[in-house]
Amino acid sequence: MSAVSRGDIVAGLRDLGLAAGAGVVVHSSLKSFGRVAGGAQTVVEALMETITPTGTLVLPSFNHGVAFGAGAPGYYDPTTTPTTNGAIPDVFWRMPEVRRSLNPTHPFAAWGRRADRYTQAHHKTITMGPESPLGLLCADGGYGLLLGVGYRANTFHHAVEMSRGVLCLGVRTEAYPVRLPDGRTVEGRTWGWRERACPFTDGERYEDVIRARGLERVEMIGQSRVTLFKLQDCFDILAEIFDAGKDGFPPCSSCAIRPRQVERTVASDWDAARHRLTADSPAHDY
Repeated sequence: MSAVSRGDIVAGLRDLGLAAGAGVVVHSSLKSFGRVAGGAQTVVEALMETITPTGTLVLPSFNHGVAFGAGAPGYYDPTTTPTTNGAIPDVFWRMPEVRRSLNPTHPFAAWGRRADRYTQAHHKTITMGPESPLGLLCADGGYGLLLGVGYRANTFHHAVEMSRGVLCLGVRTEAYPVRLPDGRTVEGRTWGWRERACPFTDGERYEDVIRARGLERVEMIGQSRVTLFKLQDCFDILAEIFDAGKDGFPPCSSCAIRPRQVERTVASDWDAARHRLTADSPAHDY
C-alpha cells in the first residue's frame, strides 16, 4: 500500500467535517494509518492545515507519572519531559508556538487561537475539571477526534467525571515537583487516580450510545478509522449514564470506588465551596 500523504489526511479530515476555526482535542495512533510519508510530523501538519491558526488544536502530552519513577529526572519540565501518549503528541508539544500546561503528570499541549486560554492556568485548577483545557474546549463548542484509537483513549470522559464531582478521583490530591522554565522547582498538584477501574469510562460503556444516536462521524484515512464527535454530546451522554447507571452497574452516587492512596498523596488544596485554590496553595506562587 502506498504511503498516506499530508494531502490524504487533510482531505479525510475535511470529509469528516473538521473545518477551519474548529477547536479539537486529538487522541491518536500513528501506526493505525499504515505508512505515513513524513511520519508523525505529517499528521500534525495536516491537522494544523485543516483547522488553520483560527482554530485550536489540543493534544495530551501526559507522562502518567513516568517522570517521577526510577531512573527518571524526578520532576516534570514542560520544555523537556517526553510524553507517553505516542509519536504524534510527542512531535506536537515540541513544535514552535505550541503551548504546554504545567500539570505535573497530565499536561496538555495546544496550538492556535485559544492555546493560551487552554493551557496557562491548568496548574491552578482541577486536572480534568470545568476550567481544565478540556472543560474549556467543551464550553467553546469543541470536538473530539480519535485517529485510529477507540473511546477508551478519549480523555474527555475524565473531564465529565470531574466536572460532575465523582468521588473516585482525588481533586488535586497528589503532589510532584515541577521544573519551571525560569529554573525554579515548585510543587505541582494533580488528580488522585482511582483505586480501580470505572465500569463506564474505563470500560467504554458509552460508545454504543453515541453510535446509536448518530452522534459521531467516521471516515477511513489510509488504514486508520477516524472518528469525530462533539464534546458536549459526549458530556450529555456520560452525565445520563453516571446518574442512572448502565449494563447492571449502579450510578456514580452508589459507587464505592475511591481515589488511591500513594506516597505522593496529600491533602487537597482546592476549596470546593468557593471553587478555587485554598489560600495556602503553592500554585499561587507560579
